[in-house]
Amino acid sequence: MIEQVIINGLMIGGVYSLIAVGLTMIHGVMKIINFAQGDFLMVGMYATVMLYSFLQPGTAPYILILPVAVLMFMFGMVIFKTTITRVIGKGDSNYILLTLGLSYLLQNGAQLIFGPSYISLPVSNELKFATIQLGENYISIPRLIAFAAALTLVVIMNFFLTKTDMGRAMRSTAENNTIATGLGVNVKKVYIIAFGLGTVFAGISGLLLTPIFFIYPLAGAPFSSIAMTVCVLGALGNIKGAMVGGLLIGLVESFVSGYVNLEMAKVAIDLTLLMVLMFKPYGLFGGGARKA
Repeated sequence: MIEQVIINGLMIGGVYSLIAVGLTMIHGVMKIINFAQGDFLMVGMYATVMLYSFLQPGTAPYILILPVAVLMFMFGMVIFKTTITRVIGKGDSNYILLTLGLSYLLQNGAQLIFGPSYISLPVSNELKFATIQLGENYISIPRLIAFAAALTLVVIMNFFLTKTDMGRAMRSTAENNTIATGLGVNVKKVYIIAFGLGTVFAGISGLLLTPIFFIYPLAGAPFSSIAMTVCVLGALGNIKGAMVGGLLIGLVESFVSGYVNLEMAKVAIDLTLLMVLMFKPYGLFGGGARKA
């Protein structure tokens, strides 16, 4: 039982990490928290549904990762240029109100377009309920694919941030955008790419979850709160912290829901965050603010 609970927790924790990486990247570079991140995941789900209608019923939706990523990046650019760019540097309350309003707009827009009903992709039962046996334990194939894809994308993003010119520009902007501008970095370009990539991560997370969860306009709301918790737990702006925090929250949720009940799992997640912050106020990988 314990081994099965650990497997389940790691599988869903990988997806939590992917959502949180997008959120923590936006915060790290732009110093804003996107309260609509979970709703971007919902948009990714519906984008998958629309693109899937062009495929043969029963086809695995994972072949849509690239087109969904492109659509979500374009969607993120539009959102950034029409809304986010207007509140950068104008105080925390402005972006909080803006992203909260954007969240409600996306939820109600999806309900207006697609209706309030729960829908699911017409994937084959062979995929939806496929498992592999590992000793006496079973691993869900869709959850395993989601975990592997999330881990791969996080590794690629870490490589991008550390080994490419744009990645280094993003890191320097996150450190100090004024100095980065003085060194010739196009900060506006960095902002839009960071926000676009954060949106892509949320959209791909939505695609990976479509064979597992029902799709409806409020599907992203629970993931918004989990992503916030994961980011704070790991340390805001820290990619490694988002990855470890997502896996930890997945394990906590799996253990409590498996041994107690699902409602108590939500309480346990909040208690885990509180206990960590009692001893590590800046998160697991946070070192605190620089003195000079």
